[in-house]
Amino acid sequence: MTIANIALTPLVSLIAGVLILIMPRLLNYIVAIYLIIIGLIGLFPQMAM
Repeated sequence: MTIANIALTPLVSLIAGVLILIMPRLLNYIVAIYLIIIGLIGLFPQMAM
């Protein structure tokens, strides 16, 4: 069973939004992790699904 990228993105966004509402300082970590992941996918496109 695989999860489509289209279905995964809104789910991750929803979870991140709820966590940011609960803990606003978490925003820094979420943005940093997102930027690192996007940067790694940009440098190594073969790692992307």
